[in-house]
Amino acid sequence: MNPRPQDIDDPAFIGSDFFDRRDLVQVRYEMLRRVRVEGQTIADAAAHFGVSRPTFYKAQADFERDGLAGLLPVKRGPHGPHKITDEVMRFIEEARATHAGPEVYELVELIAGQFGLAVHRRTVERALARLKKKRRQIPP
Repeated sequence: MNPRPQDIDDPAFIGSDFFDRRDLVQVRYEMLRRVRVEGQTIADAAAHFGVSRPTFYKAQADFERDGLAGLLPVKRGPHGPHKITDEVMRFIEEARATHAGPEVYELVELIAGQFGLAVHRRTVERALARLKKKRRQIPP
């Protein structure tokens, strides 16, 4: 989904049933095609498709590296917990085994005492859910 379809003023996307300015992959591909095939300047293509020149160059590099898949939107931000390291996960497992299954708030306090980390209760709950899921995947 294109977050800014209203910024596209390329003639092909105006009043067309085929070209959909809400389709981000189609918009990026068509922008790259205009430069590569039709010889439009990068500045003109970027302006018509409502992006900056650096955004054009990023789309171009992504396309050259990954093909059409490179034009798909990428989730930004962390892709996992950055405070819950492997060492902290081992600590959680050991604490669960030796402390007769402490409650989540107790684990938060134990982690703070052992590692000096302030972790949110939900972070620990998600870590426990991952442990549970991992145990289910291990065959007996």
